[in-house]
Amino acid sequence: MAGPDVPGITASLTEILNREGVRLLDIEQATTHGILSLSMLVQFTGEAGDDKAVLKDLLFKAKELGLTLDFIVVEGDTHLRSSAHQFAITLMSDDLQARHIAAIAAVLAKRNVNIDTIHRLNEGGLSCVELITYTNSNIDLNGLKDDLLKSASRFSGLDIAIQKENLYRRAKRLVVMDMDSTLIQVEVIDELARCAGVGDEVTAITAKTMAGEMDFDESLKQRVALLKGLSESQLKTVADTIPLTPGAEVLIKTLKRLGYKIALISGGFSYFGEKLKETLGFHYVFTNVLEIQNGKLTGQVLGSIVNAQRKADLLEQIAEQEDVPLESTVAIGDGANDILMLKKAGLGIAFNAKKKTRQAADAALNRKTLASILYLLGITDKDI
Repeated sequence: MAGPDVPGITASLTEILNREGVRLLDIEQATTHGILSLSMLVQFTGEAGDDKAVLKDLLFKAKELGLTLDFIVVEGDTHLRSSAHQFAITLMSDDLQARHIAAIAAVLAKRNVNIDTIHRLNEGGLSCVELITYTNSNIDLNGLKDDLLKSASRFSGLDIAIQKENLYRRAKRLVVMDMDSTLIQVEVIDELARCAGVGDEVTAITAKTMAGEMDFDESLKQRVALLKGLSESQLKTVADTIPLTPGAEVLIKTLKRLGYKIALISGGFSYFGEKLKETLGFHYVFTNVLEIQNGKLTGQVLGSIVNAQRKADLLEQIAEQEDVPLESTVAIGDGANDILMLKKAGLGIAFNAKKKTRQAADAALNRKTLASILYLLGITDKDI
Protein backbone atom coordinates (compact mmCIF):
# COMPACT_ATOMS: atom_id res chain seq x y z
CA MET A 1 0.00 0.00 0.00
CA ALA A 2 1.27 3.49 -0.80
CA GLY A 3 -0.06 7.00 -0.32
CA PRO A 4 -0.28 9.94 2.09
CA ASP A 5 0.47 8.92 5.68
CA VAL A 6 -2.39 9.52 8.13
CA PRO A 7 -3.20 8.01 11.54
CA GLY A 8 -5.21 4.78 11.51
CA ILE A 9 -3.98 3.13 8.28
CA THR A 10 -2.25 0.16 9.90
CA ALA A 11 -5.09 -0.29 12.41
CA SER A 12 -7.78 -0.34 9.68
CA LEU A 13 -6.02 -2.80 7.38
CA THR A 14 -4.85 -5.24 10.05
CA GLU A 15 -8.34 -5.26 11.56
CA ILE A 16 -9.68 -6.61 8.26
CA LEU A 17 -7.05 -9.36 8.31
CA ASN A 18 -7.89 -10.19 11.92
CA ARG A 19 -11.64 -10.28 11.27
CA GLU A 20 -11.21 -12.68 8.36
CA GLY A 21 -8.73 -14.98 10.13
CA VAL A 22 -5.84 -14.17 7.80
CA ARG A 23 -2.35 -14.94 9.16
CA LEU A 24 0.17 -12.11 9.11
CA LEU A 25 3.68 -13.49 8.35
CA ASP A 26 5.68 -10.29 7.81
CA ILE A 27 5.17 -6.53 7.82
CA GLU A 28 7.33 -3.51 7.02
CA GLN A 29 6.56 0.19 6.82
CA ALA A 30 8.52 3.30 5.76
CA THR A 31 7.53 6.94 5.48
CA THR A 32 9.40 9.49 3.36
CA HIS A 33 8.29 13.14 3.50
CA GLY A 34 4.74 12.13 4.44
CA ILE A 35 4.40 9.37 1.82
CA LEU A 36 3.70 5.94 3.32
CA SER A 37 4.86 2.59 1.96
CA LEU A 38 3.37 -0.40 3.84
CA SER A 39 3.98 -4.03 2.86
CA MET A 40 2.50 -7.18 4.41
CA LEU A 41 3.03 -10.87 3.76
CA VAL A 42 -0.17 -12.77 4.57
CA GLN A 43 -1.40 -16.35 4.42
CA PHE A 44 -5.03 -17.27 3.74
CA THR A 45 -6.22 -20.23 5.82
CA GLY A 46 -9.96 -20.35 5.06
CA GLU A 47 -12.09 -21.70 2.20
CA ALA A 48 -10.98 -21.38 -1.42
CA GLY A 49 -12.13 -18.04 -2.77
CA ASP A 50 -12.01 -16.31 0.62
CA ASP A 51 -8.84 -14.55 -0.48
CA LYS A 52 -10.78 -12.66 -3.18
CA ALA A 53 -13.32 -11.40 -0.63
CA VAL A 54 -10.58 -10.24 1.74
CA LEU A 55 -8.66 -8.52 -1.05
CA LYS A 56 -11.83 -6.77 -2.12
CA ASP A 57 -12.33 -5.45 1.44
CA LEU A 58 -8.69 -4.33 1.57
CA LEU A 59 -8.99 -2.54 -1.79
CA PHE A 60 -12.12 -0.65 -0.68
CA LYS A 61 -10.52 0.33 2.63
CA ALA A 62 -7.31 1.43 0.87
CA LYS A 63 -9.28 3.63 -1.53
CA GLU A 64 -11.19 5.13 1.40
CA LEU A 65 -7.84 5.97 3.06
CA GLY A 66 -6.41 7.50 -0.12
CA LEU A 67 -3.98 4.64 -0.77
CA THR A 68 -3.11 2.57 -3.80
CA LEU A 69 -2.92 -1.19 -3.16
CA ASP A 70 -1.24 -3.89 -5.22
CA PHE A 71 -0.52 -7.55 -4.54
CA ILE A 72 1.34 -10.58 -5.87
CA VAL A 73 1.09 -14.28 -5.04
CA VAL A 74 4.22 -15.55 -3.25
CA GLU A 75 5.16 -19.22 -3.17
CA GLY A 76 7.25 -20.49 -0.23
CA ASP A 77 9.15 -18.71 2.52
CA THR A 78 11.12 -16.37 0.25
CA HIS A 79 11.28 -13.51 2.76
CA LEU A 80 13.80 -15.18 5.10
CA ARG A 81 17.26 -13.61 5.21
CA SER A 82 20.60 -15.03 6.41
CA SER A 83 22.81 -12.45 8.13
CA ALA A 84 25.83 -14.23 6.62
CA HIS A 85 24.89 -12.72 3.26
CA GLN A 86 23.91 -9.24 4.44
CA PHE A 87 26.12 -6.16 4.16
CA ALA A 88 25.79 -2.56 5.27
CA ILE A 89 27.14 0.00 2.82
CA THR A 90 27.52 3.62 3.96
CA LEU A 91 27.87 6.43 1.42
CA MET A 92 29.03 9.92 2.41
CA SER A 93 29.49 13.11 0.42
CA ASP A 94 29.01 16.80 1.16
CA ASP A 95 26.35 16.73 -1.58
CA LEU A 96 25.17 13.16 -2.17
CA GLN A 97 23.38 12.91 -5.52
CA ALA A 98 21.69 10.41 -7.83
CA ARG A 99 24.91 9.92 -9.85
CA HIS A 100 26.68 8.60 -6.74
CA ILE A 101 23.96 6.13 -5.82
CA ALA A 102 23.51 5.06 -9.47
CA ALA A 103 27.20 4.15 -9.76
CA ILE A 104 27.23 2.14 -6.53
CA ALA A 105 23.90 0.43 -7.28
CA ALA A 106 25.25 -0.60 -10.71
CA VAL A 107 28.20 -2.36 -9.06
CA LEU A 108 25.86 -4.19 -6.70
CA ALA A 109 23.54 -5.25 -9.52
CA LYS A 110 26.48 -6.54 -11.57
CA ARG A 111 27.49 -8.77 -8.65
CA ASN A 112 23.88 -9.89 -8.09
CA VAL A 113 23.59 -8.07 -4.75
CA ASN A 114 20.10 -6.81 -3.91
CA ILE A 115 19.40 -3.62 -1.93
CA ASP A 116 16.91 -4.40 0.84
CA THR A 117 16.65 -0.96 2.46
CA ILE A 118 18.09 2.53 2.07
CA HIS A 119 18.11 4.75 5.14
CA ARG A 120 19.20 8.37 5.43
CA LEU A 121 21.49 9.04 8.41
CA ASN A 122 22.01 12.81 8.29
CA GLU A 123 19.79 15.85 8.74
CA GLY A 124 19.74 18.82 6.37
CA GLY A 125 20.98 18.41 2.79
CA LEU A 126 21.47 14.79 1.73
CA SER A 127 25.02 13.73 2.64
CA CYS A 128 24.91 10.21 4.14
CA VAL A 129 22.83 7.10 3.44
CA GLU A 130 23.08 3.51 4.60
CA LEU A 131 22.21 0.65 2.26
CA ILE A 132 21.42 -2.77 3.71
CA THR A 133 22.12 -5.28 0.97
CA TYR A 134 21.64 -9.01 0.50
CA THR A 135 22.96 -11.73 -1.79
CA ASN A 136 21.68 -15.29 -2.04
CA SER A 137 25.14 -16.78 -2.52
CA ASN A 138 28.57 -16.51 -0.97
CA ILE A 139 30.36 -13.49 -2.33
CA ASP A 140 33.96 -12.34 -2.59
CA LEU A 141 33.73 -9.52 -0.07
CA ASN A 142 37.19 -8.18 -0.89
CA GLY A 143 36.37 -8.19 -4.60
CA LEU A 144 33.09 -6.40 -3.95
CA LYS A 145 34.88 -3.86 -1.74
CA ASP A 146 37.50 -3.22 -4.45
CA ASP A 147 34.80 -2.70 -7.10
CA LEU A 148 32.88 -0.31 -4.85
CA LEU A 149 36.00 1.67 -3.93
CA LYS A 150 36.99 1.92 -7.60
CA SER A 151 33.52 3.18 -8.50
CA ALA A 152 33.50 5.67 -5.61
CA SER A 153 36.94 6.99 -6.60
CA ARG A 154 35.43 8.38 -9.80
CA PHE A 155 33.74 11.06 -7.71
CA SER A 156 35.53 13.76 -5.78
CA GLY A 157 34.55 13.75 -2.10
CA LEU A 158 32.59 10.46 -2.10
CA ASP A 159 33.43 8.05 0.75
CA ILE A 160 32.15 4.50 1.01
CA ALA A 161 32.37 1.82 3.68
CA ILE A 162 31.17 -1.79 3.56
CA GLN A 163 30.60 -3.93 6.64
CA LYS A 164 28.98 -7.27 7.36
CA GLU A 165 25.48 -6.58 8.64
CA ASN A 166 25.38 -8.63 11.83
CA LEU A 167 25.04 -8.28 15.58
CA TYR A 168 28.66 -7.19 16.04
CA ARG A 169 28.22 -4.19 13.74
CA ARG A 170 25.46 -2.91 15.99
CA ALA A 171 27.17 -3.92 19.25
CA LYS A 172 30.48 -2.07 19.24
CA ARG A 173 31.67 -1.31 22.78
CA LEU A 174 35.27 -0.11 22.60
CA VAL A 175 36.81 2.64 20.43
CA VAL A 176 40.56 3.24 20.30
CA MET A 177 42.06 6.11 18.37
CA ASP A 178 45.30 7.73 17.35
CA MET A 179 46.10 11.27 18.52
CA ASP A 180 48.25 13.20 16.01
CA SER A 181 46.45 14.11 12.75
CA THR A 182 43.42 12.10 13.93
CA LEU A 183 42.06 13.39 17.23
CA ILE A 184 44.03 16.61 16.77
CA GLN A 185 44.84 18.46 13.54
CA VAL A 186 48.62 18.55 13.93
CA GLU A 187 51.64 16.31 14.52
CA VAL A 188 52.76 17.42 17.98
CA ILE A 189 56.38 16.50 17.36
CA ASP A 190 56.44 18.83 14.34
CA GLU A 191 55.06 21.66 16.48
CA LEU A 192 57.73 21.02 19.13
CA ALA A 193 60.40 20.92 16.45
CA ARG A 194 59.40 24.36 15.22
CA CYS A 195 59.78 25.67 18.76
CA ALA A 196 63.24 24.07 18.92
CA GLY A 197 64.26 25.45 15.52
CA VAL A 198 64.59 22.00 13.92
CA GLY A 199 61.27 21.94 12.08
CA ASP A 200 62.49 20.94 8.63
CA GLU A 201 64.63 18.06 9.89
CA VAL A 202 61.86 16.59 12.05
CA THR A 203 59.11 17.10 9.46
CA ALA A 204 61.11 15.18 6.88
CA ILE A 205 61.55 12.22 9.24
CA THR A 206 57.85 12.33 10.24
CA ALA A 207 56.72 12.23 6.61
CA LYS A 208 58.85 9.15 5.89
CA THR A 209 57.54 7.44 9.03
CA MET A 210 53.84 8.10 8.33
CA ALA A 211 54.26 6.83 4.78
CA GLY A 212 55.79 3.59 6.10
CA GLU A 213 59.22 4.29 4.62
CA MET A 214 61.09 4.33 7.94
CA ASP A 215 61.06 2.24 11.12
CA PHE A 216 58.96 4.04 13.73
CA ASP A 217 61.14 3.30 16.75
CA GLU A 218 64.31 4.59 15.11
CA SER A 219 62.58 7.63 13.64
CA LEU A 220 61.08 8.53 17.02
CA LYS A 221 64.48 8.35 18.71
CA GLN A 222 66.03 10.50 15.98
CA ARG A 223 63.29 13.13 16.19
CA VAL A 224 63.21 13.28 20.01
CA ALA A 225 67.01 13.64 20.10
CA LEU A 226 66.64 16.80 18.01
CA LEU A 227 64.32 18.26 20.70
CA LYS A 228 66.98 18.14 23.42
CA GLY A 229 66.96 21.31 25.53
CA LEU A 230 63.34 22.27 24.83
CA SER A 231 61.80 23.69 28.02
CA GLU A 232 58.69 22.41 29.80
CA SER A 233 57.14 25.88 29.43
CA GLN A 234 57.45 25.50 25.64
CA LEU A 235 55.64 22.15 25.87
CA LYS A 236 52.84 23.89 27.74
CA THR A 237 52.61 26.61 25.07
CA VAL A 238 52.19 23.98 22.36
CA ALA A 239 49.68 21.98 24.47
CA ASP A 240 47.53 25.10 25.02
CA THR A 241 47.25 25.79 21.29
CA ILE A 242 46.66 22.30 19.86
CA PRO A 243 43.52 22.33 17.66
CA LEU A 244 41.11 19.43 18.06
CA THR A 245 39.80 17.88 14.85
CA PRO A 246 36.23 19.16 14.25
CA GLY A 247 33.64 16.72 15.63
CA ALA A 248 36.03 15.20 18.19
CA GLU A 249 33.95 16.32 21.17
CA VAL A 250 30.67 15.23 19.57
CA LEU A 251 32.12 11.80 18.73
CA ILE A 252 33.52 11.14 22.18
CA LYS A 253 30.61 12.56 24.18
CA THR A 254 28.10 10.59 22.10
CA LEU A 255 29.99 7.31 22.43
CA LYS A 256 30.51 7.76 26.18
CA ARG A 257 26.81 8.53 26.65
CA LEU A 258 26.04 5.26 24.85
CA GLY A 259 28.34 3.34 27.19
CA TYR A 260 31.41 2.89 24.97
CA LYS A 261 34.89 2.75 26.47
CA ILE A 262 37.27 5.17 24.72
CA ALA A 263 41.05 4.82 24.54
CA LEU A 264 43.77 7.04 23.13
CA ILE A 265 46.68 4.93 21.82
CA SER A 266 49.33 7.10 20.27
CA GLY A 267 52.95 7.22 19.24
CA GLY A 268 52.79 10.82 20.49
CA PHE A 269 53.62 12.01 23.96
CA SER A 270 52.05 11.60 27.41
CA TYR A 271 52.36 15.31 28.26
CA PHE A 272 49.74 16.01 25.58
CA GLY A 273 47.75 12.78 25.85
CA GLU A 274 47.06 13.35 29.54
CA LYS A 275 45.83 16.90 28.89
CA LEU A 276 43.44 15.56 26.25
CA LYS A 277 42.28 12.92 28.73
CA GLU A 278 41.39 15.72 31.19
CA THR A 279 39.55 17.67 28.48
CA LEU A 280 37.66 14.85 26.75
CA GLY A 281 37.44 12.15 29.43
CA PHE A 282 39.21 9.18 27.83
CA HIS A 283 39.06 5.98 29.85
CA TYR A 284 42.58 4.96 28.78
CA VAL A 285 45.62 6.80 27.45
CA PHE A 286 48.79 5.05 26.21
CA THR A 287 51.53 7.27 24.79
CA ASN A 288 55.31 7.70 24.76
CA VAL A 289 56.96 9.48 27.68
CA LEU A 290 59.48 12.26 27.10
CA GLU A 291 62.26 12.42 29.71
CA ILE A 292 62.36 15.82 31.45
CA GLN A 293 65.18 16.85 33.79
CA ASN A 294 65.53 20.26 35.40
CA GLY A 295 62.56 21.50 33.38
CA LYS A 296 64.05 20.56 29.99
CA LEU A 297 63.87 17.65 27.54
CA THR A 298 66.88 15.35 27.60
CA GLY A 299 66.25 14.07 24.07
CA GLN A 300 65.35 10.60 25.39
CA VAL A 301 62.14 8.52 25.50
CA LEU A 302 61.38 6.61 28.71
CA GLY A 303 60.06 3.05 28.77
CA SER A 304 58.66 0.97 25.91
CA ILE A 305 57.90 2.82 22.69
CA VAL A 306 54.26 2.80 21.56
CA ASN A 307 54.83 1.60 17.99
CA ALA A 308 52.61 -0.23 15.49
CA GLN A 309 52.83 -3.62 17.22
CA ARG A 310 52.39 -2.07 20.66
CA LYS A 311 49.23 -0.28 19.46
CA ALA A 312 47.70 -3.54 18.24
CA ASP A 313 48.70 -5.32 21.47
CA LEU A 314 47.18 -2.54 23.60
CA LEU A 315 43.90 -2.77 21.70
CA GLU A 316 43.72 -6.46 22.47
CA GLN A 317 44.77 -5.89 26.10
CA ILE A 318 42.08 -3.24 26.73
CA ALA A 319 39.43 -5.37 25.02
CA GLU A 320 40.31 -8.33 27.23
CA GLN A 321 40.29 -6.15 30.34
CA GLU A 322 36.86 -4.73 29.46
CA ASP A 323 35.57 -8.19 28.41
CA VAL A 324 34.82 -6.92 24.89
CA PRO A 325 35.29 -9.30 21.91
CA LEU A 326 37.59 -7.91 19.21
CA GLU A 327 34.65 -7.99 16.77
CA SER A 328 33.04 -5.29 18.94
CA THR A 329 36.02 -2.91 18.78
CA VAL A 330 36.68 0.09 16.53
CA ALA A 331 40.12 1.54 15.74
CA ILE A 332 40.70 4.95 14.13
CA GLY A 333 44.00 6.18 12.73
CA ASP A 334 45.77 7.84 9.82
CA GLY A 335 49.37 6.58 9.60
CA ALA A 336 51.33 3.46 8.72
CA ASN A 337 51.94 2.78 12.43
CA ASP A 338 48.16 2.42 12.88
CA ILE A 339 47.74 -0.36 10.31
CA LEU A 340 48.18 -3.35 12.65
CA MET A 341 45.72 -1.79 15.11
CA LEU A 342 43.18 -1.14 12.34
CA LYS A 343 43.46 -4.70 11.08
CA LYS A 344 43.02 -6.21 14.55
CA ALA A 345 39.84 -4.23 15.36
CA GLY A 346 36.38 -5.38 14.38
CA LEU A 347 36.13 -2.15 12.38
CA GLY A 348 39.30 -0.34 11.30
CA ILE A 349 38.74 3.23 10.07
CA ALA A 350 41.39 5.20 8.17
CA PHE A 351 40.55 8.86 8.81
CA ASN A 352 42.08 11.37 6.37
CA ALA A 353 44.81 8.79 6.03
CA LYS A 354 47.79 8.01 3.86
CA LYS A 355 47.22 5.69 0.86
CA LYS A 356 48.84 2.64 2.47
CA THR A 357 46.64 3.01 5.55
CA ARG A 358 43.45 3.52 3.51
CA GLN A 359 44.11 0.30 1.60
CA ALA A 360 44.56 -1.70 4.82
CA ALA A 361 41.44 -0.38 6.62
CA ASP A 362 37.86 -1.64 6.53
CA ALA A 363 36.66 1.90 5.88
CA ALA A 364 38.45 5.04 4.66
CA LEU A 365 36.92 8.44 5.34
CA ASN A 366 38.16 11.76 3.99
CA ARG A 367 35.90 13.97 6.07
CA LYS A 368 36.20 17.32 7.80
CA THR A 369 34.62 16.02 11.01
CA LEU A 370 35.30 13.03 13.25
CA ALA A 371 31.58 12.91 14.05
CA SER A 372 31.04 11.32 10.62
CA ILE A 373 32.43 8.10 12.14
CA LEU A 374 29.18 7.77 14.07
CA TYR A 375 27.39 7.04 10.77
CA LEU A 376 29.46 3.87 10.36
CA LEU A 377 27.99 2.66 13.66
CA GLY A 378 24.47 3.32 12.38
CA ILE A 379 24.06 6.40 14.60
CA THR A 380 22.08 9.18 12.93
CA ASP A 381 22.12 12.96 13.33
CA LYS A 382 18.70 12.62 14.96
CA ASP A 383 20.16 10.15 17.48
CA ILE A 384 22.97 12.57 18.30
